[in-house]
Amino acid sequence: MPRYKIIIEYNGYNYYGWQKQPGYQAVQGIMEQALYDFSQQKINVYGACRTDAGVHAKAQVAHFDLEKCYSDYTIFNALNFYLKQENISVVAIEKVAVDFHARFSAKKKTYIYKILNRRAPAAIEKYNVWHIPYHLDIEKIQEAANYLIGTNDLTSFRARGCQAASSIKTIEKITVKQRYNNVNITLTAKSFLYNQIRIIVGTLIDFGTGKLYHTEMQKIISAQNRIKAGVTAPAYGLCLEYIHYP
Repeated sequence: MPRYKIIIEYNGYNYYGWQKQPGYQAVQGIMEQALYDFSQQKINVYGACRTDAGVHAKAQVAHFDLEKCYSDYTIFNALNFYLKQENISVVAIEKVAVDFHARFSAKKKTYIYKILNRRAPAAIEKYNVWHIPYHLDIEKIQEAANYLIGTNDLTSFRARGCQAASSIKTIEKITVKQRYNNVNITLTAKSFLYNQIRIIVGTLIDFGTGKLYHTEMQKIISAQNRIKAGVTAPAYGLCLEYIHYP
């Protein structure tokens, strides 16, 4: 059976994340329904990672197998036709080798957390950014973020309900950039704990406001206690930006 790789963009605000669950509107389930409407086959769609409820994706990667071979053009148009009532789009598709796996072939993932840092709340991007109306010191945020780069036990940034076997994770890169009123915090790693990025961002904001001094980040990491870290930032500010493959 031919295997296809697709890149999916979605606004996650109205969805219960990527993974399908009974009784909830999740992106994976919607994609499988669209494929059924097109092919009349029950098809499993495998995503590169599970985004939480409310989180967006610019380039989620998934794969699926079809019994019949279709052109990329045909599948691309059919899926977007059946997705036209959703905030989901297939932006690219290609036939791949049968040993390609969207999740297990991935080497690392890049997310961007978007903050609107001004007094006036967001209007156009209301459900795509976290509005913070008070001044943030970007240099202090970056200084604190640097302590997280490398391999650490990130229990302090692990949400209750996380099912990961280990809390030890390696963060390859964290960058904090500001352009006018927009602050983007970009994180790259092989994998993340449940809510890890959002807890990290919520904690970094305390450094940006001067509530915490950058050296206190090491104390938070060493404590291995969720209570020591900051709030969990809202889901709608987070976007899966890119999945890296060999």
